[in-house]
Amino acid sequence: MDEKDPLVEYLVQASHEFDATGKDPERNCWMAVHLHVHGVPPSEYDIREVPEDLYLAVLEARRAQ
Repeated sequence: MDEKDPLVEYLVQASHEFDATGKDPERNCWMAVHLHVHGVPPSEYDIREVPEDLYLAVLEARRAQ
């Protein structure tokens, strides 16, 4: 995945929406990718996998901002 990929850019912006509940970029990127992949935000006991390559691309792009 490329950090210039429109999906990655969209998910980086989506990850910022979770900043109000905690300023942990790793958590917020994971939550944004989870919501995108599964269609629902993660719950406390939700342990469904997310595509690691997508998550890492989003996290890298967010850190580069």
